[in-house]
Amino acid sequence: MTRETLLPRLAAHVLEHGIAGLSLRPLAMAAGTSDRMLLYHFGTKQRLVAELLEYMAAGYEVALDTVLPPGRAASRAACLESVAAATRGAAFGPYLVLWWQIVAGAAQGEATYSAAAGAIMDQLLGWLEQHLPADDPDPGRAARHMLTLIEGAQMLDAVGRPQIADAALAAARSAL
Repeated sequence: MTRETLLPRLAAHVLEHGIAGLSLRPLAMAAGTSDRMLLYHFGTKQRLVAELLEYMAAGYEVALDTVLPPGRAASRAACLESVAAATRGAAFGPYLVLWWQIVAGAAQGEATYSAAAGAIMDQLLGWLEQHLPADDPDPGRAARHMLTLIEGAQMLDAVGRPQIADAALAAARSAL
């Protein structure tokens, strides 16, 4: 086995079981190897988690590309609507559970989670910028605004307040 063959198996396990309280033995079992072999391939548990989160962030971006129309959106509002609808849907549920666990780790000052959260946010900002209309006057600003709205909507969904998120997104769409 190689890192490249281990990462998809580890990612599937983490999407199913989460990352909170992650230990090497269950990961190794899910990957069909031993905890010693995981350490052989990744060096440390911290490095394994970091590489796993990088791998999963790339998978999230691929998942977005799969469910959203290709190319640039016709407008900021269309981009916001399609991304919010897709990421708030059931298909992204496992990613969101994992995301909030990463955010919790970052909030507790865990360096691996902070680094992963920052990298994921940078990646999503870049993805949003690339999907805004080609003639957008300020895609960086628009992407930051939309990312804040989308993340807020996802958080409100997670705490059982989707109606607040729906109202805020509707107001934002009309203002964009």
